[in-house]
Amino acid sequence: MATTAKKLKVFSDDEFSMKSDDSRKSPEGCYIGPNVVIHETAKIGPHTVILGSDENENASTVIEENAEVGANSTIYPGINLGVLSRVNPGSVVTRSVPPLAIVEGNPAKIIGYVKTSEILKEQNAGHENKSIAAATHPLRVNGVTFHNFNMVPDLRGSLSVGEFEKEIPFAPKRYFLVYDVPTAETRGEHAHFTCAQFLIAVKGSVSVVVDDGTLRDEILLDRPQAGIYLPPMTWGIQYNYSSDAVLLVFASEYYDPDDYIRDYSHFLELVKKVA
Repeated sequence: MATTAKKLKVFSDDEFSMKSDDSRKSPEGCYIGPNVVIHETAKIGPHTVILGSDENENASTVIEENAEVGANSTIYPGINLGVLSRVNPGSVVTRSVPPLAIVEGNPAKIIGYVKTSEILKEQNAGHENKSIAAATHPLRVNGVTFHNFNMVPDLRGSLSVGEFEKEIPFAPKRYFLVYDVPTAETRGEHAHFTCAQFLIAVKGSVSVVVDDGTLRDEILLDRPQAGIYLPPMTWGIQYNYSSDAVLLVFASEYYDPDDYIRDYSHFLELVKKVA
C-alpha cells in the first residue's frame, strides 16, 4: 500500500508510517513534497528531504516496497527508488535507483547491491601470467556457473579458447558487445523467459549480479579467459564498468522483445509461480 503526500510538509514524530487513512508519522525533520508516493514498507531516515513534483511536472517521486532512505539524504523530484533499493545516509539522489541497488554520494552512484554474496574472488587472483586449465564453478544462484577457460600465455600473444556446447553450454544464435559505458551507468536489469546468455569481459572489468529470486551473487569479470553463464529466468545486472571495459555477450536465441522481463516485481511473481 502507498499513499501520496499532498503538499510539502515537515514531520516531527519519531517513527515513519504511511497509511491509507493519511495518519502519517516520520523521523524528525523529514520533508515530503507533493505527489510523493511511499510504500508502507519503505524506511525513511531522519532529516531526509524528498522533493515532490510541482504542477508543471508529470512524474511523481515513488519509493517502492522495502526501499530504504538513509538519514540526511535528498531525493530529487520524479525519482523512482526500486524495490529493496537502499540510499546510504547523506546521499543526493538525482536519478532513479534500480531495484536492489545501493547508492551513495553526491550525486549518488551505485556502489553495490543488497544481500549479494561476492564469491570466487580466489578464482580471479594470480592468474595473469600462468597457464590455466578449463574449469567450471557452480554459483549459489540456480543454474548459474562461472567458467575459467584454457589460457596459454605466450610472448607472441596470449591465447584463451572455449568451445560452444562444451565449456559454453549452448550454441549461440547472436552476440553483442557492450563498451564505452560511463562508470556510473548500469546495464542489464532484466531476465529472459527462454534466452540463455554467456558473458565475457574481453577487456577491462565489469561487475555482474545474478539473481534467481531467492539468492543473489556477484562476480567480477576482469579477464578474457573467464566468463559467466546465465540460464533463462535469471535476473542479470552489469555495473561498475571500467573505462576500457568491453563486454562480450553470447545469446542462445535471436532477439525477441517479448522474451524480456524488465520489471523486478513481475520477475519475482513469475518465480513464485514456477516454484
